[in-house]
This record gives sequence, structure tokens and C-alpha cells, in this order.
Amino acid sequence: MKEPMSSSVDSVEENLEIPKTAIALLAPQNGVPKVVDSESLFEGALAELAKGSGPFAVDAERASGYKYSARAYLIQIKREGGGLHLIDPIPFGPNHKYFQELNTLLQSDEVILHASTQDLPCLRELGINPKRLFDTELGGRIAGLPRVGLGPLLESLMEVSLAKEHSAVDWSQRPLPQDWLNYAALDVELLIELRNQMYGILESSKKLTWAVEEFQSIIDAPAPPPRVDPWRRTSGMHKIKKRDQLAIVRALWTVRAEIAQEVDIAQGRLLSDAAIVEIATKAVEKPIKTKKDLEKILRPIGLRARWFENTATWISAVTDALALPESQWPPVRTDSDSLPPIKIWRERFPERYAPLTHAKANIQLKAAELVIPFENLITPEYVRRVCWMNSKGSVAQALATLGARTWQIEITAPILEAALLETEPLVESVIEGDEAVIQEL
Repeated sequence: MKEPMSSSVDSVEENLEIPKTAIALLAPQNGVPKVVDSESLFEGALAELAKGSGPFAVDAERASGYKYSARAYLIQIKREGGGLHLIDPIPFGPNHKYFQELNTLLQSDEVILHASTQDLPCLRELGINPKRLFDTELGGRIAGLPRVGLGPLLESLMEVSLAKEHSAVDWSQRPLPQDWLNYAALDVELLIELRNQMYGILESSKKLTWAVEEFQSIIDAPAPPPRVDPWRRTSGMHKIKKRDQLAIVRALWTVRAEIAQEVDIAQGRLLSDAAIVEIATKAVEKPIKTKKDLEKILRPIGLRARWFENTATWISAVTDALALPESQWPPVRTDSDSLPPIKIWRERFPERYAPLTHAKANIQLKAAELVIPFENLITPEYVRRVCWMNSKGSVAQALATLGARTWQIEITAPILEAALLETEPLVESVIEGDEAVIQEL
């Protein structure tokens, strides 16, 4: 981890205040560079970056909400003395020789990303795998800053405002409008300076080693395994109460995904999750045979023309699902590794509920003392699992197995060990969704 080139940070508190007036950052200091969309331009960009020094500020633009894929449609890179570059990855494709060279270059120093877990998958798809990372968004969370978006951080730490009017546009468009390119370039224009400010805050608050461990854990994390029954993550599933309704959701989700992948369009644009749930809840009561039947079901949530482009496919999927024998309907729950809902712990599992209340309350106090969000101090699911397993005597090992980092274990293991000895609940639990919000009696 490099020392900051400059830092005027004296304390975390000084950097928590958003300035009343901030200078609007309207364009990069040296203008918007030409888009790198040919091998000759890519070769020139690599040569210029190699002449620079220090970390690389990197960002990526995807077409979330428009495309099925999560591929990158623009890569922004800036380095001190190495210029600012906008690379269009589409003409080159994954693992192109110049992306391989870029990867080697990026691995020579630290890569700065904001909210790195969002961009790393699409960068890795191209063959870019950083070895050293600094995540300014995660750094802000660990530092305890109240607002950690890129814009708010630039405002609070550097007194610069950043427009975000193009954050949700379709980056797959070609050619990209000039104002979009200007917006994209600004995302990395001050990222190196922001990283240096964040470094100083973390160091002064004695949290730098925590951040370093968190950043490395992101780099080292294996690719997540394929989700089991991904259709169960359809928004609004809490409205689905019966197994035949689940069969319809599964059928519609599956055929929607197949079409979306084939034509590379976001699934929600073909048929929204809300529409799927609405169809599933109504189709078991009255068969859907025509477009008019489908329109009648969906009218309460609004009608979109694109939903009806595949009317025959949706009707066929529903019909086939309802024709299945009951033995082939999905079970209500399939995740055997999931814990019982927190809301039933107090009555049915009091021996686990009591430690949980103590653990939550005391970890929250520690988080407040350290000025760090609870979920960054320790993953709430880990707390629930330790209390459920009642891991007396092996809390540190249990946390490590679950994936907690060393610094997290050092702070929270003693709190959890003490909580596991409690037999009476400390607090009253008020359930909001799947989480238990602890309130003092």
C-alpha cells in the first residue's frame, strides 16, 4: 500500500461535514480523450500508461437494466503521468492481447476502484485481474463516513461536486454521446486524489490495516458458485403461498431467462418480476388462454407493450406448469442450510434467541464506539449462525470458517463468546422483514 502523495487529514470528524458550497467538476482537466477503439490507439494508451507512476484509477460502465449480460461497455483508466484513457472493449473482446498487456501493467501497482465488487466481474471477464486493490467506497464505510457514494465523498473530502445524470444510461449504444464520455471520464479524474485522502483518514483512525485486509479479501475471493433455484429470487416472492404458484413462477422465470440471454436484453424488460408474480397468483384461479386474459391480469400493475411481444410463450409456460403433477411442483423451501426465521426464535428457540439479543446489542455498541457500520464490523448472518450453532469455545474458528476476516474476529469473537453464555434475553426483538431490530426494553 503506497503512502498518500498528500493529505491534509487531521481527524475523521473534520471530513464528515459536507461543504455548503462545492466547485462543480464539469470536465477533465485535460479534456475528454478520444475513445480507444482500434489496436493502434490501444497500443498508444498502453505506452502512455506505462510511462506514468503510482496507482491506476479504474472504472467500468455496464448496461445494467438494458442488457442480459453484465459485460463492460467502457473502461476508464487514469494514472499520474500516464494520462486518462477511455477504452471501448467491444471491438477487442475478452483476453485480447492488449487486454493481456493491460492486465500485466495493472498488476504492477495498486488499482483504485469505487465499489469494486460491482466492476471486478466485468473487468475479469476481459482478463483484467488486479493484484492490489484500494476501494474508496469500502474504505469510506470502514472509516465511518456517513455518505460513501463517489459524489458525496468528493464533496465532503475534496469540495468538488460531480454530476451523475448519465449513471443509468444504456452504455451499449454506439457511438457514445460526447456528454456521456465526459461523465465517464470524470469518474476517474479525481479518484487517485480521493484514494490519498481516504488513506489518510484510515491511517489516522487506526483502521488502515482493517481496510487492507478487506481489500485483499475481495481480490482473493473465489467466484461465487451458481445459485440454486435462482428463480426463487424473483422480487415479490413473499406473495406466493402455494406450490402450484411456485411452479408458474419457475416456468415463467426460466423461459424469460432463455429469451433474454439469446437476445441479450435485461430480463425485466421482457417481463417484470411484478408481472410474473401477478400472473402466478391469478392464473391458478382462472386459466390464461388469450392476450386479453393476460392484459386483464396485468392491468392493475400497468401494461407495457414489450411484455406482450412473447404472449404465446408466457401462456404456454403457465399452461405447462399447471399441467405438471403435484409431485413435480417446487417445494416451498429447498435451502436446507437456511436458518429458521428470526421472528420465531424467541418462542421456539429461546436458548439461541437469548445469546442473539446480547450479541446484536453489544456488537452494535462496539460498532458505534469504533465508528463503523455493524455490517462492516461483522456480517450479520455470521452472528446469527454462531448463535444458532452455539459455538461455545470455538467462536473464532466458527467465524473464520464462515469467512470473517482476522480483524473482525479479533474484535467480535470475545463479544460473541460472552453472549453465548447468556440464558435470558437482554432486549425485545421487533421484526422488520427478515432482520431483527433490537430495541431496549
